[in-house]
Amino acid sequence: MSAMNDLTEDQRAVAETTRAFAREHLAPNAVEWDQAKHFPLDVLRKAADLGLAGVYVREESGGSGLTRADGVLVFEALATGCPSIAAYLSIHNMVAWMVDRYGDDVQRGRWLTGLCSMGTPASYCLTEPGAGSDAAAITTRAVRDGDHWVLDGVKQFISGAGVAEVYLVMARTGGPGPGGVSAFVVERDDPGVSFGPNERKMGWNAQPTRQVLLDGVRLPADRLLGGEGEGFRIAMTGLNGGRLGIAACSLGGAQDALERATGYLADREAFGTRLLHAQALQFRLADMATELEAARALLWRAAGALDRGDPRAPQLCAMAKRYATDTGFEVANQALQLHGGYGYLADYGIEKIVRDLRVHQILEGTNEIMRVIVARGLTGAA
Repeated sequence: MSAMNDLTEDQRAVAETTRAFAREHLAPNAVEWDQAKHFPLDVLRKAADLGLAGVYVREESGGSGLTRADGVLVFEALATGCPSIAAYLSIHNMVAWMVDRYGDDVQRGRWLTGLCSMGTPASYCLTEPGAGSDAAAITTRAVRDGDHWVLDGVKQFISGAGVAEVYLVMARTGGPGPGGVSAFVVERDDPGVSFGPNERKMGWNAQPTRQVLLDGVRLPADRLLGGEGEGFRIAMTGLNGGRLGIAACSLGGAQDALERATGYLADREAFGTRLLHAQALQFRLADMATELEAARALLWRAAGALDRGDPRAPQLCAMAKRYATDTGFEVANQALQLHGGYGYLADYGIEKIVRDLRVHQILEGTNEIMRVIVARGLTGAA
């Protein structure tokens, strides 16, 4: 990445160390994990040994204490090895940050050690079968019963579900709309928690995706994270960072695809010359590289804005998520095309990147919703 020259020495070290980890532990196994639908917890725990399971958690809480600007470097580098595993780590880190940011001392002491070590993998539970883009319309309920809350409902498309041990669940404790939502920490072994079958998906096969079923799950009052009615604000604040993580994963996957395509064209001969010598193909590579650099610049700007508490940060995060995930998918798809028929074969790894990156345009808020967020910032519309 030529943009590495713009980084501090510490940031370059973080990016290079993470890229080396991805090269050694993720890339050699990515296709096999995808085909076997294997979720490599042992490798995730090796990532945690480098501090990659508590990226944004404060050092005094046991985390790495990195900034969002640091984090996008981490997740781009990880995704060069496997976008699916990098994306799960992004989601896990979103949950860990939310516990650190909104939890009290007891809650941080209870969960953060396991989260930062990946001893207790985490899942984020907002989406429901009938509430995706309209997240404020969730119907999972939490009813107060003395010193407990009783949760009932279904969460949909939950990454890591069934394997994860900690679930950050948004549930309705009040009336309709955003103000009636609260956040709870649910553990896998809580009575009444169960899971649907592992979904059959286009991509992201190296991490499980299941429904989370909550049937009379009785939680002590200290499982409420933040104040009652604060859940939607917590969810949206967490998603600002989550969108940066997914955007970075798109760039990492696409960067890997671009590098693979460049290497393939250098080796492949047709019509008496190497394909890399064809100016039309050189122009294609140049455009792909340019689009990635533009997306990276926007992503870094958005990450800096979030770190500074810039009031425009939500709009910039939405811009970066939309642009980087659209660009990442298009670059990966172009890389597949440049491989010709070989790009369609699983052994070359390109078609997996395309499949993995496609969902980034949907999750953490669809790219249509990203446009809504940006438009609201421009027009002042509610």
